[in-house]
Amino acid sequence: MIKVLAVASEIHPLIKTGGLADVVGALPGALKRYDVEVTTVIPGYPAVLAASDKWETVAKLPSFFGGRTTVKRGTAKGLDLFVVDAPHLFNRPGNPYTDKDGRDWLDNPQRYGALSSAAAEICHGLVAGYRPDIVHVHDWQAALTLAYLNYAEAPRPKSVITVHNLAFQGQFPRSILGSLALPQRSFAVDGIEYYGMIGFLKAGLHFADRITTVSPRYAVEIQTAEAGMGLEGLLSGRADVLSGIVNGIDDTEWNPATDTKLAVNYDAKSLGRRAANREALEKRFGLDHDNSPLFCLVSRLTWQKGIDIMAEAVPHLVAHGARLALLGSGDKELEGIFRQATYQYSGRVGAVFGFDEALSHLMFGGADMTLVPSRFEPCGLTQLYGLRYGCTPVVARVGGLSDTIVDANDAALTLKAATGVQFQPISGAMLQDAISRAIALYRDRTVWQSMQRRGMGLDLSWNSRASAYARLYQDLLA
Repeated sequence: MIKVLAVASEIHPLIKTGGLADVVGALPGALKRYDVEVTTVIPGYPAVLAASDKWETVAKLPSFFGGRTTVKRGTAKGLDLFVVDAPHLFNRPGNPYTDKDGRDWLDNPQRYGALSSAAAEICHGLVAGYRPDIVHVHDWQAALTLAYLNYAEAPRPKSVITVHNLAFQGQFPRSILGSLALPQRSFAVDGIEYYGMIGFLKAGLHFADRITTVSPRYAVEIQTAEAGMGLEGLLSGRADVLSGIVNGIDDTEWNPATDTKLAVNYDAKSLGRRAANREALEKRFGLDHDNSPLFCLVSRLTWQKGIDIMAEAVPHLVAHGARLALLGSGDKELEGIFRQATYQYSGRVGAVFGFDEALSHLMFGGADMTLVPSRFEPCGLTQLYGLRYGCTPVVARVGGLSDTIVDANDAALTLKAATGVQFQPISGAMLQDAISRAIALYRDRTVWQSMQRRGMGLDLSWNSRASAYARLYQDLLA
Protein backbone atom coordinates (compact mmCIF):
# COMPACT_ATOMS: atom_id res chain seq x y z
CA MET A 1 0.00 0.00 0.00
CA ILE A 2 1.39 3.39 -1.07
CA LYS A 3 0.52 6.15 1.39
CA VAL A 4 -0.07 9.54 -0.30
CA LEU A 5 -0.69 12.85 1.42
CA ALA A 6 -2.56 15.16 -0.95
CA VAL A 7 -2.63 18.91 -0.26
CA ALA A 8 -5.23 21.19 -1.81
CA SER A 9 -7.27 24.31 -1.18
CA GLU A 10 -10.58 22.75 -2.22
CA ILE A 11 -12.13 19.31 -2.61
CA HIS A 12 -15.46 18.19 -4.06
CA PRO A 13 -18.08 17.73 -2.67
CA LEU A 14 -17.11 19.77 0.39
CA ILE A 15 -15.81 23.01 -1.12
CA LYS A 16 -15.55 23.83 -4.82
CA THR A 17 -14.92 26.76 -7.14
CA GLY A 18 -13.79 24.83 -10.23
CA GLY A 19 -12.30 21.70 -11.75
CA LEU A 20 -9.47 21.49 -9.22
CA ALA A 21 -11.93 20.36 -6.55
CA ASP A 22 -13.35 17.66 -8.83
CA VAL A 23 -9.91 16.15 -9.41
CA VAL A 24 -8.85 16.28 -5.76
CA GLY A 25 -12.15 14.75 -4.67
CA ALA A 26 -12.25 11.97 -7.27
CA LEU A 27 -8.68 10.65 -7.21
CA PRO A 28 -8.66 9.08 -3.70
CA GLY A 29 -11.53 6.71 -4.44
CA ALA A 30 -10.23 5.80 -7.88
CA LEU A 31 -6.73 5.07 -6.55
CA LYS A 32 -7.88 2.56 -3.93
CA ARG A 33 -8.02 -0.26 -6.48
CA TYR A 34 -4.32 0.33 -7.16
CA ASP A 35 -3.36 -0.04 -3.49
CA VAL A 36 -2.88 3.70 -3.05
CA GLU A 37 -4.22 5.25 0.16
CA VAL A 38 -4.81 9.01 -0.08
CA THR A 39 -5.41 11.36 2.84
CA THR A 40 -5.99 15.00 1.88
CA VAL A 41 -4.95 18.10 3.84
CA ILE A 42 -7.63 20.78 3.41
CA PRO A 43 -8.26 24.17 5.09
CA GLY A 44 -10.84 24.28 7.86
CA TYR A 45 -13.44 26.30 5.98
CA PRO A 46 -16.92 26.37 7.62
CA ALA A 47 -18.33 24.02 4.95
CA VAL A 48 -15.55 21.50 5.55
CA LEU A 49 -15.91 21.47 9.34
CA ALA A 50 -19.69 21.19 9.03
CA ALA A 51 -19.37 18.08 6.85
CA SER A 52 -18.74 15.85 9.88
CA ASP A 53 -19.37 15.90 13.63
CA LYS A 54 -16.73 13.26 14.35
CA TRP A 55 -13.48 15.15 13.86
CA GLU A 56 -10.61 14.02 16.08
CA THR A 57 -8.04 16.61 17.13
CA VAL A 58 -4.67 15.00 16.38
CA ALA A 59 -2.30 17.96 16.80
CA LYS A 60 -2.24 21.41 18.37
CA LEU A 61 -0.28 24.41 17.08
CA PRO A 62 -0.73 27.10 19.78
CA SER A 63 0.82 29.98 17.83
CA PHE A 64 0.57 29.28 14.14
CA PHE A 65 0.48 32.03 11.51
CA GLY A 66 -1.08 34.44 13.96
CA GLY A 67 -3.48 32.30 15.93
CA ARG A 68 -4.35 29.04 17.68
CA THR A 69 -4.64 26.16 15.24
CA THR A 70 -5.52 22.50 15.52
CA VAL A 71 -5.18 19.69 13.02
CA LYS A 72 -8.26 17.49 12.90
CA ARG A 73 -8.59 14.07 11.33
CA GLY A 74 -11.71 12.37 10.08
CA THR A 75 -13.82 11.16 7.18
CA ALA A 76 -16.42 13.24 5.34
CA LYS A 77 -18.34 12.22 2.24
CA GLY A 78 -16.10 9.19 1.96
CA LEU A 79 -12.90 11.26 1.96
CA ASP A 80 -10.07 10.74 4.46
CA LEU A 81 -8.97 14.19 5.61
CA PHE A 82 -6.62 16.21 7.75
CA VAL A 83 -8.26 19.59 8.36
CA VAL A 84 -6.17 22.64 9.28
CA ASP A 85 -8.58 24.32 11.69
CA ALA A 86 -7.27 27.87 11.94
CA PRO A 87 -10.35 30.06 12.53
CA HIS A 88 -8.36 33.30 12.17
CA LEU A 89 -7.48 32.24 8.61
CA PHE A 90 -10.30 30.08 7.28
CA ASN A 91 -13.49 30.80 9.23
CA ARG A 92 -14.93 32.98 6.48
CA PRO A 93 -18.15 32.43 4.54
CA GLY A 94 -18.54 32.13 0.79
CA ASN A 95 -15.77 31.83 -1.77
CA PRO A 96 -12.57 30.49 -0.17
CA TYR A 97 -10.32 33.04 -1.87
CA THR A 98 -12.34 36.28 -2.01
CA ASP A 99 -14.59 38.48 0.08
CA LYS A 100 -18.25 39.20 -0.67
CA ASP A 101 -17.21 41.84 -3.20
CA GLY A 102 -15.00 39.42 -5.11
CA ARG A 103 -11.69 40.88 -3.89
CA ASP A 104 -8.86 38.54 -2.91
CA TRP A 105 -8.32 38.28 0.84
CA LEU A 106 -5.20 40.32 1.59
CA ASP A 107 -3.82 37.53 3.77
CA ASN A 108 -4.16 34.79 1.14
CA PRO A 109 -0.38 34.21 1.10
CA GLN A 110 -0.42 33.62 4.86
CA ARG A 111 -3.57 31.49 4.65
CA TYR A 112 -2.13 29.13 2.08
CA GLY A 113 1.33 29.37 3.56
CA ALA A 114 -0.27 27.99 6.72
CA LEU A 115 -1.94 25.18 4.78
CA SER A 116 1.40 24.28 3.19
CA SER A 117 3.36 24.56 6.43
CA ALA A 118 0.88 22.31 8.25
CA ALA A 119 1.12 19.74 5.45
CA ALA A 120 4.91 19.76 5.70
CA GLU A 121 4.67 19.24 9.47
CA ILE A 122 2.39 16.25 8.90
CA CYS A 123 5.00 14.82 6.51
CA HIS A 124 7.54 15.20 9.32
CA GLY A 125 5.44 13.23 11.83
CA LEU A 126 3.24 15.90 13.45
CA VAL A 127 0.42 13.35 13.63
CA ALA A 128 1.45 10.32 15.67
CA GLY A 129 1.61 7.14 13.61
CA TYR A 130 1.31 8.85 10.23
CA ARG A 131 4.04 9.47 7.66
CA PRO A 132 3.34 9.45 3.92
CA ASP A 133 5.45 7.85 1.21
CA ILE A 134 4.56 10.64 -1.23
CA VAL A 135 3.19 14.16 -0.89
CA HIS A 136 1.10 15.32 -3.85
CA VAL A 137 0.30 19.05 -3.95
CA HIS A 138 -2.17 20.81 -6.22
CA ASP A 139 -1.73 24.31 -7.67
CA TRP A 140 -0.18 27.39 -6.08
CA GLN A 141 -2.17 27.28 -2.86
CA ALA A 142 -0.44 24.04 -1.83
CA ALA A 143 2.85 24.43 -3.71
CA LEU A 144 4.80 26.02 -0.86
CA THR A 145 4.57 22.68 0.97
CA LEU A 146 7.59 21.57 -1.04
CA ALA A 147 9.58 24.65 -0.01
CA TYR A 148 8.88 24.03 3.68
CA LEU A 149 10.00 20.43 3.22
CA ASN A 150 13.15 21.50 1.38
CA TYR A 151 14.32 23.94 4.05
CA ALA A 152 13.57 21.67 7.02
CA GLU A 153 16.37 19.62 8.54
CA ALA A 154 14.50 16.34 8.26
CA PRO A 155 13.92 13.49 5.82
CA ARG A 156 11.09 14.17 3.41
CA PRO A 157 8.80 12.04 1.24
CA LYS A 158 8.91 11.94 -2.54
CA SER A 159 6.85 14.74 -4.08
CA VAL A 160 4.52 15.48 -6.98
CA ILE A 161 2.95 18.78 -8.00
CA THR A 162 -0.02 18.97 -10.36
CA VAL A 163 -0.63 22.20 -12.27
CA HIS A 164 -4.31 22.63 -13.02
CA ASN A 165 -3.93 26.11 -14.53
CA LEU A 166 -0.56 27.82 -14.95
CA ALA A 167 -2.25 31.23 -15.14
CA PHE A 168 -2.73 31.20 -11.37
CA GLN A 169 0.73 31.29 -9.82
CA GLY A 170 0.46 32.84 -6.36
CA GLN A 171 2.91 35.75 -6.67
CA PHE A 172 3.40 38.06 -3.68
CA PRO A 173 5.80 40.81 -2.52
CA ARG A 174 9.12 39.91 -0.94
CA SER A 175 8.09 41.88 2.14
CA ILE A 176 5.81 39.06 3.34
CA LEU A 177 8.66 36.53 3.60
CA GLY A 178 8.89 36.91 7.39
CA SER A 179 5.20 36.08 7.81
CA LEU A 180 5.66 32.78 5.97
CA ALA A 181 8.21 31.43 8.48
CA LEU A 182 10.70 30.53 5.75
CA PRO A 183 14.42 31.30 6.10
CA GLN A 184 15.88 34.36 4.37
CA ARG A 185 18.06 32.08 2.24
CA SER A 186 14.90 30.70 0.60
CA PHE A 187 14.54 33.97 -1.32
CA ALA A 188 16.84 32.96 -4.16
CA VAL A 189 16.59 31.89 -7.79
CA ASP A 190 16.98 28.26 -6.72
CA GLY A 191 14.29 28.79 -4.08
CA ILE A 192 11.04 30.73 -3.90
CA GLU A 193 12.20 33.94 -5.63
CA TYR A 194 10.45 34.73 -8.91
CA TYR A 195 11.29 37.98 -10.75
CA GLY A 196 11.81 39.80 -7.44
CA MET A 197 8.59 38.38 -5.97
CA ILE A 198 7.75 35.32 -3.94
CA GLY A 199 6.39 32.66 -6.27
CA PHE A 200 4.38 29.90 -4.60
CA LEU A 201 3.86 27.88 -7.78
CA LYS A 202 7.39 28.53 -8.99
CA ALA A 203 8.74 27.11 -5.72
CA GLY A 204 6.66 23.95 -6.08
CA LEU A 205 7.76 23.45 -9.68
CA HIS A 206 11.40 23.90 -8.66
CA PHE A 207 11.38 21.51 -5.70
CA ALA A 208 9.02 18.74 -6.89
CA ASP A 209 10.38 15.33 -7.84
CA ARG A 210 7.68 15.04 -10.52
CA ILE A 211 5.47 17.62 -12.24
CA THR A 212 2.16 16.76 -13.87
CA THR A 213 -0.42 18.75 -15.75
CA VAL A 214 -3.95 17.72 -16.60
CA SER A 215 -3.41 16.83 -20.26
CA PRO A 216 -0.43 15.76 -22.42
CA ARG A 217 -0.79 18.63 -24.87
CA TYR A 218 -0.87 21.21 -22.09
CA ALA A 219 2.35 19.72 -20.70
CA VAL A 220 3.97 20.54 -24.04
CA GLU A 221 2.31 23.94 -24.47
CA ILE A 222 3.51 25.31 -21.12
CA GLN A 223 7.12 24.82 -22.16
CA THR A 224 6.65 27.54 -24.80
CA ALA A 225 6.66 31.32 -24.50
CA GLU A 226 3.08 31.44 -25.81
CA ALA A 227 1.61 29.40 -22.94
CA GLY A 228 4.37 29.25 -20.33
CA MET A 229 3.26 32.39 -18.47
CA GLY A 230 6.89 33.26 -17.69
CA LEU A 231 7.64 29.80 -16.33
CA GLU A 232 8.51 28.18 -19.66
CA GLY A 233 12.25 28.27 -18.94
CA LEU A 234 11.88 26.42 -15.65
CA LEU A 235 9.41 23.94 -17.13
CA SER A 236 11.40 23.18 -20.27
CA GLY A 237 14.46 22.73 -18.07
CA ARG A 238 12.55 20.11 -16.10
CA ALA A 239 10.95 18.41 -19.11
CA ASP A 240 12.37 15.04 -18.04
CA VAL A 241 10.09 15.00 -14.95
CA LEU A 242 7.08 16.71 -16.59
CA SER A 243 4.11 14.76 -17.95
CA GLY A 244 0.41 15.18 -18.63
CA ILE A 245 -2.45 12.98 -17.40
CA VAL A 246 -5.93 13.79 -18.73
CA ASN A 247 -8.61 14.41 -16.12
CA GLY A 248 -11.52 12.06 -15.72
CA ILE A 249 -15.04 12.61 -14.44
CA ASP A 250 -17.13 10.97 -11.76
CA ASP A 251 -19.24 8.75 -14.02
CA THR A 252 -21.68 7.94 -11.22
CA GLU A 253 -22.51 11.58 -10.54
CA TRP A 254 -22.39 12.42 -14.24
CA ASN A 255 -24.58 9.66 -15.66
CA PRO A 256 -27.61 10.58 -17.78
CA ALA A 257 -29.22 7.21 -17.04
CA THR A 258 -29.46 7.94 -13.30
CA ASP A 259 -28.97 11.71 -12.92
CA THR A 260 -31.70 13.06 -10.63
CA LYS A 261 -31.02 16.61 -11.86
CA LEU A 262 -32.49 15.79 -15.27
CA ALA A 263 -36.15 16.01 -16.18
CA VAL A 264 -35.93 12.57 -17.80
CA ASN A 265 -33.17 9.98 -17.74
CA TYR A 266 -31.82 8.37 -20.92
CA ASP A 267 -28.86 6.50 -22.36
CA ALA A 268 -27.23 6.00 -25.75
CA LYS A 269 -30.03 3.66 -26.80
CA SER A 270 -32.82 6.08 -25.90
CA LEU A 271 -31.62 9.45 -27.22
CA GLY A 272 -35.22 10.40 -28.06
CA ARG A 273 -35.87 10.83 -24.34
CA ARG A 274 -33.50 13.83 -24.33
CA ALA A 275 -36.40 15.85 -25.81
CA ALA A 276 -37.97 16.23 -22.38
CA ASN A 277 -34.76 17.74 -21.02
CA ARG A 278 -34.56 20.07 -24.01
CA GLU A 279 -38.09 21.29 -23.28
CA ALA A 280 -37.24 21.87 -19.61
CA LEU A 281 -34.13 23.76 -20.69
CA GLU A 282 -36.12 25.94 -23.09
CA LYS A 283 -38.54 26.90 -20.32
CA ARG A 284 -35.74 27.63 -17.84
CA PHE A 285 -33.98 29.99 -20.28
CA GLY A 286 -37.06 31.46 -21.96
CA LEU A 287 -36.15 30.04 -25.35
CA ASP A 288 -38.43 29.31 -28.29
CA HIS A 289 -39.74 25.76 -28.43
CA ASP A 290 -38.74 24.42 -31.84
CA ASN A 291 -36.48 21.87 -33.51
CA SER A 292 -33.56 24.20 -34.19
CA PRO A 293 -30.12 23.26 -32.82
CA LEU A 294 -29.59 24.32 -29.23
CA PHE A 295 -26.08 25.27 -28.09
CA CYS A 296 -25.12 25.64 -24.45
CA LEU A 297 -22.18 27.37 -22.80
CA VAL A 298 -21.27 26.63 -19.17
CA SER A 299 -18.22 28.65 -18.23
CA ARG A 300 -16.48 31.35 -16.29
CA LEU A 301 -16.98 34.49 -18.37
CA THR A 302 -13.35 35.44 -18.96
CA TRP A 303 -10.88 36.19 -21.72
CA GLN A 304 -9.12 32.86 -21.10
CA LYS A 305 -12.35 31.01 -21.84
CA GLY A 306 -12.77 32.86 -25.16
CA ILE A 307 -16.06 34.42 -24.08
CA ASP A 308 -15.29 37.64 -25.98
CA ILE A 309 -15.10 35.76 -29.29
CA MET A 310 -18.23 33.86 -28.29
CA ALA A 311 -19.97 37.21 -27.92
CA GLU A 312 -18.86 38.07 -31.46
CA ALA A 313 -20.34 34.79 -32.70
CA VAL A 314 -23.83 35.21 -31.22
CA PRO A 315 -25.33 37.06 -34.23
CA HIS A 316 -23.90 34.39 -36.54
CA LEU A 317 -25.33 31.58 -34.40
CA VAL A 318 -28.79 33.17 -34.33
CA ALA A 319 -28.72 34.04 -38.05
CA HIS A 320 -28.12 30.36 -38.82
CA GLY A 321 -31.28 29.38 -36.97
CA ALA A 322 -29.71 28.14 -33.73
CA ARG A 323 -30.31 29.04 -30.09
CA LEU A 324 -27.99 29.56 -27.13
CA ALA A 325 -28.33 28.91 -23.38
CA LEU A 326 -25.52 30.39 -21.26
CA LEU A 327 -24.68 29.75 -17.61
CA GLY A 328 -21.76 31.52 -15.96
CA SER A 329 -20.34 34.57 -14.28
CA GLY A 330 -17.15 36.58 -14.34
CA ASP A 331 -16.17 39.69 -16.27
CA LYS A 332 -18.95 42.25 -15.75
CA GLU A 333 -18.54 43.71 -19.23
CA LEU A 334 -19.00 40.27 -20.78
CA GLU A 335 -22.00 39.63 -18.55
CA GLY A 336 -23.46 42.90 -19.82
CA ILE A 337 -22.95 41.90 -23.46
CA PHE A 338 -24.80 38.62 -22.99
CA ARG A 339 -27.51 40.25 -20.91
CA GLN A 340 -28.10 42.63 -23.82
CA ALA A 341 -28.13 39.66 -26.23
CA THR A 342 -31.01 38.08 -24.31
CA TYR A 343 -33.08 41.20 -25.08
CA GLN A 344 -31.87 41.65 -28.64
CA TYR A 345 -32.44 37.99 -29.50
CA SER A 346 -35.35 37.22 -27.21
CA GLY A 347 -36.33 33.57 -27.50
CA ARG A 348 -33.07 32.69 -29.24
CA VAL A 349 -30.56 33.55 -26.50
CA GLY A 350 -31.06 32.95 -22.78
CA ALA A 351 -28.67 33.44 -19.88
CA VAL A 352 -28.39 32.68 -16.17
CA PHE A 353 -25.56 34.52 -14.45
CA GLY A 354 -24.00 32.67 -11.54
CA PHE A 355 -22.99 29.16 -10.52
CA ASP A 356 -25.65 26.44 -10.55
CA GLU A 357 -24.32 22.90 -10.83
CA ALA A 358 -27.76 21.31 -10.93
CA LEU A 359 -28.72 23.51 -13.88
CA SER A 360 -25.49 22.60 -15.68
CA HIS A 361 -26.54 18.93 -15.58
CA LEU A 362 -29.84 19.82 -17.26
CA MET A 363 -28.01 21.88 -19.89
CA PHE A 364 -25.78 18.97 -20.90
CA GLY A 365 -28.80 16.67 -20.84
CA GLY A 366 -30.98 18.88 -23.04
CA ALA A 367 -28.73 20.91 -25.36
CA ASP A 368 -27.38 19.54 -28.63
CA MET A 369 -23.89 21.08 -28.47
CA THR A 370 -21.66 22.52 -25.77
CA LEU A 371 -19.31 25.38 -26.69
CA VAL A 372 -15.77 25.57 -25.26
CA PRO A 373 -13.92 28.34 -27.17
CA SER A 374 -11.02 28.67 -24.68
CA ARG A 375 -7.79 30.43 -25.66
CA PHE A 376 -5.98 27.95 -23.43
CA GLU A 377 -7.39 25.02 -21.52
CA PRO A 378 -5.24 22.78 -19.33
CA CYS A 379 -7.78 19.97 -19.59
CA GLY A 380 -11.37 21.10 -19.35
CA LEU A 381 -14.24 19.11 -17.90
CA THR A 382 -17.11 20.73 -19.77
CA GLN A 383 -16.35 18.84 -22.98
CA LEU A 384 -16.17 15.56 -21.02
CA TYR A 385 -19.57 16.19 -19.47
CA GLY A 386 -20.86 17.00 -22.95
CA LEU A 387 -19.55 13.71 -24.36
CA ARG A 388 -21.06 11.77 -21.48
CA TYR A 389 -24.50 13.34 -22.04
CA GLY A 390 -24.63 13.28 -25.85
CA CYS A 391 -24.15 17.06 -25.95
CA THR A 392 -21.59 17.25 -28.74
CA PRO A 393 -18.58 19.51 -27.95
CA VAL A 394 -17.51 22.40 -30.20
CA VAL A 395 -14.04 23.28 -28.92
CA ALA A 396 -10.86 25.21 -29.59
CA ARG A 397 -7.90 23.01 -30.57
CA VAL A 398 -5.82 23.69 -27.46
CA GLY A 399 -4.63 21.77 -24.40
CA GLY A 400 -6.90 19.06 -23.10
CA LEU A 401 -9.64 19.99 -25.57
CA SER A 402 -7.35 18.79 -28.35
CA ASP A 403 -6.50 15.61 -26.42
CA THR A 404 -10.11 14.61 -25.70
CA ILE A 405 -12.11 15.56 -28.81
CA VAL A 406 -11.75 14.07 -32.31
CA ASP A 407 -12.69 16.64 -34.94
CA ALA A 408 -15.45 15.72 -37.37
CA ASN A 409 -13.33 16.15 -40.49
CA ASP A 410 -13.91 13.98 -43.55
CA ALA A 411 -11.38 11.34 -42.50
CA ALA A 412 -12.72 11.02 -38.96
CA LEU A 413 -16.31 10.83 -40.22
CA THR A 414 -15.34 8.12 -42.71
CA LEU A 415 -13.57 6.13 -39.98
CA LYS A 416 -16.48 6.72 -37.59
CA ALA A 417 -14.13 8.26 -35.06
CA ALA A 418 -15.44 11.84 -34.77
CA THR A 419 -16.75 13.01 -31.40
CA GLY A 420 -17.02 16.80 -31.88
CA VAL A 421 -15.90 19.89 -33.78
CA GLN A 422 -12.56 21.63 -33.26
CA PHE A 423 -11.37 25.00 -34.53
CA GLN A 424 -8.05 26.80 -34.82
CA PRO A 425 -6.72 29.49 -34.74
CA ILE A 426 -8.68 30.97 -31.84
CA SER A 427 -10.70 33.77 -33.43
CA GLY A 428 -14.28 34.87 -33.83
CA ALA A 429 -14.24 33.93 -37.52
CA MET A 430 -13.01 30.40 -36.88
CA LEU A 431 -15.50 29.89 -34.05
CA GLN A 432 -18.30 30.98 -36.39
CA ASP A 433 -17.06 28.50 -38.97
CA ALA A 434 -17.09 25.74 -36.34
CA ILE A 435 -20.66 26.67 -35.36
CA SER A 436 -21.70 26.44 -39.02
CA ARG A 437 -20.05 23.02 -39.34
CA ALA A 438 -21.79 21.79 -36.20
CA ILE A 439 -25.18 22.98 -37.46
CA ALA A 440 -24.62 21.22 -40.81
CA LEU A 441 -23.69 17.98 -39.04
CA TYR A 442 -26.73 18.29 -36.78
CA ARG A 443 -29.03 18.33 -39.79
CA ASP A 444 -27.78 14.89 -40.84
CA ARG A 445 -29.50 12.98 -38.06
CA THR A 446 -27.79 9.67 -38.81
CA VAL A 447 -24.30 11.18 -38.61
CA TRP A 448 -25.22 13.30 -35.60
CA GLN A 449 -26.66 10.50 -33.50
CA SER A 450 -23.68 8.32 -34.39
CA MET A 451 -21.39 11.03 -32.97
CA GLN A 452 -23.54 11.34 -29.87
CA ARG A 453 -23.46 7.61 -29.16
CA ARG A 454 -19.73 7.43 -29.82
CA GLY A 455 -19.06 10.13 -27.25
CA MET A 456 -21.40 8.54 -24.72
CA GLY A 457 -19.60 5.22 -25.13
CA LEU A 458 -16.15 6.53 -24.21
CA ASP A 459 -14.56 5.61 -20.87
CA LEU A 460 -14.24 9.06 -19.29
CA SER A 461 -14.04 7.80 -15.72
CA TRP A 462 -11.18 8.18 -13.29
CA ASN A 463 -10.38 4.46 -13.44
CA SER A 464 -7.91 4.60 -16.33
CA ARG A 465 -6.59 8.03 -15.30
CA ALA A 466 -5.96 6.82 -11.77
CA SER A 467 -3.79 4.00 -13.11
CA ALA A 468 -1.46 6.60 -14.63
CA TYR A 469 -1.08 8.32 -11.25
CA ALA A 470 -0.48 4.96 -9.58
CA ARG A 471 2.31 4.18 -12.07
CA LEU A 472 3.81 7.62 -11.41
CA TYR A 473 3.86 6.95 -7.67
CA GLN A 474 5.35 3.49 -8.18
CA ASP A 475 8.09 4.89 -10.41
CA LEU A 476 8.91 7.54 -7.82
CA LEU A 477 9.31 5.03 -5.03
CA ALA A 478 11.28 2.65 -7.25
